[in-house]
Amino acid sequence: MQIQLNGEGHSLAGVATVADLVANLGLDPRKVAVERNLEIVPKSLFAETPVANGDRIEIVTFIGGG
Repeated sequence: MQIQLNGEGHSLAGVATVADLVANLGLDPRKVAVERNLEIVPKSLFAETPVANGDRIEIVTFIGGG
């Protein structure tokens, strides 16, 4: 499957949902915001939201500091 991830083309295998994608990228789902095809995906729907060929995904990672 081919998607656009943060503006760059990516080829993925074994990724069916946003939760799968976040895990595949090694990210902590509690510390990311995901937009799929210009719509924000609520964290509660990561496991239910499919990732399909041609999707445009933007992922923002939150970093704490002080």
